[in-house]
Amino acid sequence: MKAVGIIVEYNPFHNGHRHHAEQARISSGADLVIAVMSGQFLQRGEPAFTDKWKRTQMALDAGIDLVIELPYVYATAQAADFAKGGIALLDAIGCDSFCFGSEQGTIDPFLNSLQLLTEQSDNYQQLIHDAIQTGISYPKALNNSYLTLTGKQPNFADLTQPNNILGFHYLEAAQNLGSSMKPLTIQRIGANYHDSIETGLPIASATGIREAFFKGDSVDELSTYMPESSIALLKKAQDEYSCFGSWEQFYPLLRFTILRAGPEQIKHYAEVTEGIENLIYQSAKTADNFESFISLVKSKRFTRTRIQRMLTHIYTGFTWSMLRSFDSPTYVRLLGMSNSGKHYLNHKKKNITLPLISRAADLGDPMGKLDIHATTMYLQGMGSVHLKKEFTTPPIYRG
Repeated sequence: MKAVGIIVEYNPFHNGHRHHAEQARISSGADLVIAVMSGQFLQRGEPAFTDKWKRTQMALDAGIDLVIELPYVYATAQAADFAKGGIALLDAIGCDSFCFGSEQGTIDPFLNSLQLLTEQSDNYQQLIHDAIQTGISYPKALNNSYLTLTGKQPNFADLTQPNNILGFHYLEAAQNLGSSMKPLTIQRIGANYHDSIETGLPIASATGIREAFFKGDSVDELSTYMPESSIALLKKAQDEYSCFGSWEQFYPLLRFTILRAGPEQIKHYAEVTEGIENLIYQSAKTADNFESFISLVKSKRFTRTRIQRMLTHIYTGFTWSMLRSFDSPTYVRLLGMSNSGKHYLNHKKKNITLPLISRAADLGDPMGKLDIHATTMYLQGMGSVHLKKEFTTPPIYRG
């Protein structure tokens, strides 16, 4: 069986995600689609809108055949490491190709950019270093250095766009891994990554959908932009938790964690650098809600996304030393499967190059224990009384 892999968050699953999965299957000629999906915390440093099991069910209902979990250490990482984890898992499970949505829409500019930056690696790193010394943020330094090398020529990928950036890192990760998977991209349609909902369009960004809900729209009012099954599952999640995941929801616990730890402990958490622990601590003393807090901490040097990743690690207790202890994924964690996915696993099981884990009880190594802990902390933030849900929820099967 021929498989195409996609790397996703589904926060929540919407019509654009369904289009991506359908086009990935078509463009690759694959028999099934395998999704590596982030768990309870996401790459932009946020708690997921709803839990990984609801999002897995959304994916299966919309035609995804296998859903496996991207471990916390990669799901909450900056783009290059996020890509590294996702590509490693798709390669381990035997995908023939991987496909990502992009603003670029064609693969050749990405291949050209990868070749250029590989050949100019030393020069590129020096440009980045010099740019950072001027006081700009790391993402801005990357972009400026890249433009210096490419001169905005159209045969290179536009790495100012969020999906293009991730796509480039997918190709880079595959090259570094020595993977034989074929890279594919499809044109992203509808709303851009950060766009608010635009009335009348059937495809909105996940950011726009979450924003609309938190501004007062009901789940039913989002039905234009999401499959019917996704709407039903959001209603089920609302009944179970009485809330959806956000930093505003988690802020009382986050604030307590920051104030209890103090600057001396905060500086040991992953991604906390350059003395920002003092500002984080003082801001938590002052701000009684998350938006007030983040407005006190963010700056040109520290973007909102970068700060949110720090806060995620502070909240979960993930330290620099823990981060540095991980090199690559150590298992494939199965979250859900269709009939075709089940058949694929039975057919490919002996060729999967990492242990296939279907029960939380088998997540015995440090990476697995971290995933279990992250789920516990997520459920606590959501006000759940079922903190052992990781152990009581089997892989979801959609026959």
